[in-house]
Formats: sequence, structure tokens, C-alpha cells
Amino acid sequence: MKKPTLVVMAAGMGSRFGGLKQITPVDGDGNSLLHYSIYDAMTAGFGKVVFIIKHAIDAEFRELTRRVERHIETAYVYQENDILPEGFSAPEGRVKPWGTGHAVLCAKDELDGPFAVINSDDYYGRGAYTALADFWKQPRTEHEFCMVGYRLRNAMTDSGYVARGVCDVQDGFLTGITERTHIEKRGDDAEFTLDGKTWQPLPGDTVVSMNCWGFSTLLLDELEARFPAFLRTMPDPLKSEFFLPTVADAAIHDGLASVRMLHTDEHWYGVTYREDLGLVQQALAKKHAEGLYPEHLFD
Repeated sequence: MKKPTLVVMAAGMGSRFGGLKQITPVDGDGNSLLHYSIYDAMTAGFGKVVFIIKHAIDAEFRELTRRVERHIETAYVYQENDILPEGFSAPEGRVKPWGTGHAVLCAKDELDGPFAVINSDDYYGRGAYTALADFWKQPRTEHEFCMVGYRLRNAMTDSGYVARGVCDVQDGFLTGITERTHIEKRGDDAEFTLDGKTWQPLPGDTVVSMNCWGFSTLLLDELEARFPAFLRTMPDPLKSEFFLPTVADAAIHDGLASVRMLHTDEHWYGVTYREDLGLVQQALAKKHAEGLYPEHLFD
């Protein structure tokens, strides 16, 4: 089977972090979290990486990823608000991007086989990419998707609240995702609130989505087919977003695809808040010391 492609969503700005997280160094060589993602994906057997960026960060971003281009086939695509189906135009005053579904749709021309989708500013761990690559080592139909699920206790920050998609799993398959937009850590467990006043518990072993998906090209057809309907019916022309998980969920419930849940005990790391940066740097330095990574990722 064709080597899978890694699709890296990197067009967003980190508002809570206070800067462009995609280019924030996390080691002495100036590598960012996305460098570690690419290294792990390459080690697991991925053969290509596609970066989804904006024209506004093009030069700065390419300077960051130049060292990667010598080691893996690389492509750049752009997510802009005026990239819309024929007959549609961006509403006046629209600044917010169209969402993760639109981002992946912008990469359609660079994808001709199985592909994974990740956030550029998250560390997923080697095990996530190995699980994805192993999934595709078995014969798969275009109707078989997958997602790497994380234990909530391994996907939290001490610096504030996070949003996570709580996964419903039956017989090893994802059946739905419930978005919880305000979750706070409570020891090894957590609590979430819907109104900022009352709190409900979430056990630490709850399986959550960190936007680490595996798809066939059928997903691209679904995005292309469903995006015009979203544009015609969106409730808020300035803020509504076309989300990747929403389309995956619709494909499940329409009987078009199944999503196999792949589990990992890896710890997620990210820089949701600027205070997280030091902890991420320490965690990666420890992994280097343990021999998981070489002294220099990309010589």
C-alpha cells in the first residue's frame, strides 16, 4: 500500500498562547512541536507531509520547515477565506477561518491515498503515528477511517482550561463525539462546566479526541459534497465553522464510513498557554535523554 501522508493544520493563530505557536522553539536546535510530529511520522513510515498554512505566514513558516524538506516529500497548501466552491463568496467582514473541514479540503489536490490529520502545535507521541501506520498495513476499504484516542489524564494542562471532544466508543468503533469546551484538571481526573457555575466530573481514563485522524480519500469527497450545504445554511456568516469531526460524524451516521478507535498511552503535550512551554521543553529534553530522539532531529 502507498505510504500514508501526514496533513498538518497550521493556518491558525494561538490566541490564548499569545503568538504563532507553530514556530515556537521547544529545544536548543530551534525545532517546534511540528518538527517532532514529522520526525515521529517519518519513523513510523509516513512518506509525505502536507502543510496547510496561510499566505500571511508563508515565508516565516517555510523558513521553519526548510530542514524537513531534505528528508521527506513536502507540499504546502493555503487556507484562505476566499477559497470557496463556485457560486459562493466570503461574506463581507468574515475574518474567522472556515474551520478544520475547509482546511483539509484545501489540501485535496495533494492527497491520493491514506492520510492522517493533526494539529501543528500538538505533540502526539511516537505511538500515535505507529498506531496509524499499523492500521493501514492491513487491507482497508475506502469506508474505513480511524482516530487515535487519548486518556483525558494524559491530555490536560495545569495552566488553565481546555476543550476536548469526549468520545463514545462501542466495540472498538467511534460512534460519536461530544464537545466539552471548558474542562479543568482535578488531580488525575477532571471536571467540565457548561455554564461556568456548575461542574460535572470526567474520569481521567475518559477517551478524548486530540484531532489525530486517519482517513481515506472518501473523506475528501464528503467534505467537497457537504461544504456547499454548510455555506447555504450556516447560522452565523461571520463565525460559523465547517468542522472536520462534524463531517466524519455525519459519514458514520449515514452509514458511509466507520471510524476505528486506536488507543495510545502516549502523553499529549501542547502550548495552549504560554506557561505550558517550559513543561513541554522539559518533557522533550527527557525523551532525548532517554534515547527516543537523537541529539539533532534533522541533521
